[in-house]
Amino acid sequence: MSLRKRIADSTWANRLVEGFFSGYTRFAHATSRWEAHGFEAMEAELARGEPVIFTVWHQRLIMAPYMFNQDLGKFCSLTSAARAGRLVGQVLARFGFATIPMSSHKRHVALSREVLRRMSDGFTIGIAVDGPRGPARVASSVPLVWARSTGKKIFVLSYATRRAIIFPSWDRFMLPLPFTRGVLMCREWQREVPRKMDEETLESLRLDLQAALDEVTDASDRAAGREPDRA
Repeated sequence: MSLRKRIADSTWANRLVEGFFSGYTRFAHATSRWEAHGFEAMEAELARGEPVIFTVWHQRLIMAPYMFNQDLGKFCSLTSAARAGRLVGQVLARFGFATIPMSSHKRHVALSREVLRRMSDGFTIGIAVDGPRGPARVASSVPLVWARSTGKKIFVLSYATRRAIIFPSWDRFMLPLPFTRGVLMCREWQREVPRKMDEETLESLRLDLQAALDEVTDASDRAAGREPDRA
C-alpha cells in the first residue's frame, strides 16, 4: 500500500482534515457579515413539525450547517460512500447532522426506503442534487421521487460570499473566505409533484427544479456582490 493511500485511509489523518474543515467553516461564518433571505416558508413548515426536502448544488454545500435551524427540527444529509463523501459526512456530523451514506452497492430502492423512514421519523432530508460526481448543475430526479412518496415540500437553497476561492473541481467548489460579506438564500419550489406521473412529466419537473436551483444560486451570487458563476 502506498504512503499516500495509507495517509488517506488513516483515522487520525481523516479526523485532522474533518477538524480543519469544520473549524474553518465556523471561522469563515463567524468573521463575516451574513444576511439570510427567504427562509420564512421553510422554517414555518419546520415549526409545524413538518420535515422538508432540502436541495442545493454540490458547489454550495459547505455552508449547509448555517442554512438549517436545528432548533426547529432534525436534519439528515445524503453523502457519498466514497472517501470525499465520508469526509463531508463527518464534517456535517460535527455540526450535529445525521447522514445517510450513498453507495454504488446500495440499490436505489433500499436508499429511498431509508430516506422515507428518516422522514417519517421527522428528519428533513438534504441532498446535493448534482452530487456526488456530477455533471455539475444537472439535477437528479431523486428529490421528486421522495416528494411524490411523502407529499413533503421541496426547498432550493444556496449561499454566496463576495470573496471566495473557486476550486478547479468538477463542481467548481466554492470555499468562502473569512472577513467578507455573505448571503444565505432559500426559496420554496412551487411545483406540485403528482402521485402518478409519466416519464415526460417527471423530466419536466426535473428541469423546473434544476432551473429553480440555478435561479436561487445566481440570486445569492448577485446579492453577495459577485457575478453568477456558470463557467
